[in-house]
Amino acid sequence: MKKFYTLFLLLPVSLLAESKSYNFKDPKGVNTIIFQLDALLESINGSAGGISGNVSFDPENPGNTKGSIILEGSSLRVDNPVLQEHMHGENWLNVSKFPQIEFSFSHLKNISKIERTIKANADGKMTIRNVTMKMSVPVELTHLPMMLEKRNKVPGDLLVVRSKFKVKRDDFGIQPGQYLDKVANDIEISINLAGAHPLK
Repeated sequence: MKKFYTLFLLLPVSLLAESKSYNFKDPKGVNTIIFQLDALLESINGSAGGISGNVSFDPENPGNTKGSIILEGSSLRVDNPVLQEHMHGENWLNVSKFPQIEFSFSHLKNISKIERTIKANADGKMTIRNVTMKMSVPVELTHLPMMLEKRNKVPGDLLVVRSKFKVKRDDFGIQPGQYLDKVANDIEISINLAGAHPLK
């Protein structure tokens, strides 16, 4: 028994660590995704807050990070109510038929670490309007042990995910080649999300 205990103590920390699941459905409603379509004649800027999903993360094995972030299409907002109605409508995102936008990923690669922040690429799949495309998205993950109480008044850990990337609307069958002078093909997306792992 003593030999087994000694061997256990000598195991690398990475083998003793354990992945934790972080929930991105923020009860404070702070988690937001920002988007922009910068066309020749018009720039469309908006946000969305209907975010959920779970990410499994182990700071000792960041390459094994996996999970999904889900966005409710009906939460996409722009200042112009007519434009928003068109955006939600059948000819564009058709949120009544395709209510969710999802990015799921199975691992991280090209990992670098500076203090508590990990920079990497998340290899995964983006699904919009029931069309799924393979994508590699740059991400920054900041692990904040025992900081959940400062944010949500609940003991636990936080995982902050930041990313900026582009998708093309014609890749997902969103009015391909149409109205490009007013609605850009490139959709620039910026995310800054916090996931929670409460202590039991």
